[in-house]
Amino acid sequence: MNIIPLSEGSFTIDKTKLFVPFDEAKDELQHRPVGSLLVEIQPFIVVTSKDILLLDTGLGFNDKMSGQMQLHINLEKAGIKQEEITKVLLTHLHKDHAGGVSMNHDHTKLSFPNARYYLQKRELDFALEKGFPSFIPEEIDLLKTSSQFHFLEKDEGMIDDYISYQHTGAHSPYHQVYWIKENEEIIFFGGDDAPQLQQMKIKYKTKYDYNPDKAMQLRQLWWEQGNKEGWKFLFYHDIKMPVSHSAVRKS
Repeated sequence: MNIIPLSEGSFTIDKTKLFVPFDEAKDELQHRPVGSLLVEIQPFIVVTSKDILLLDTGLGFNDKMSGQMQLHINLEKAGIKQEEITKVLLTHLHKDHAGGVSMNHDHTKLSFPNARYYLQKRELDFALEKGFPSFIPEEIDLLKTSSQFHFLEKDEGMIDDYISYQHTGAHSPYHQVYWIKENEEIIFFGGDDAPQLQQMKIKYKTKYDYNPDKAMQLRQLWWEQGNKEGWKFLFYHDIKMPVSHSAVRKS
């Protein structure tokens, strides 16, 4: 399988939950508000024998020069047209993961016209009820009625016999993670349950997770299992390491 990270850049975020661009060449983290986190925003393309998969959809920001969505520009640079995306796998609907779900100023058009979108039904209900600042309802409201959306009702299951999902409730109440398996290869995408490589290697408990203890335990479990089974890990918020091969590879 071919993995293509689609970086939208580095940002800091603090208690205001606003994503502020960060240029590592000239900006200094200590000049940002106390408690600011430095993160990458990085959806992924995974090309399999069956599909061109998009994993989460970024912030949905538009390029100031062209007016195009940054996600679409990044796809074009990778040689992929937006019409070629066949499945969009969403972990959750926080605005930095779901901003690219829809497009146009009124958000009445899905960003990928030929794709089928996958999401926990409970996550959409929660996001629309909870609203701003973590969620932007107008960007995701059309999911309620779109025929392109396939809502997942179970805590775990399979999509087309080669993609498995599991509801975790760790980073957020209805967050889910994915495994993509093809020809003995396993790709794991943990979204915000497993956002950075360093969090997998140490016992790291966050203040911003819905269930910090569960999130920490799952990261340890996945890292151990992935190293035994030779997973490839995709890290949505890692500044330096978007893709990490497990330490032990299958023979």
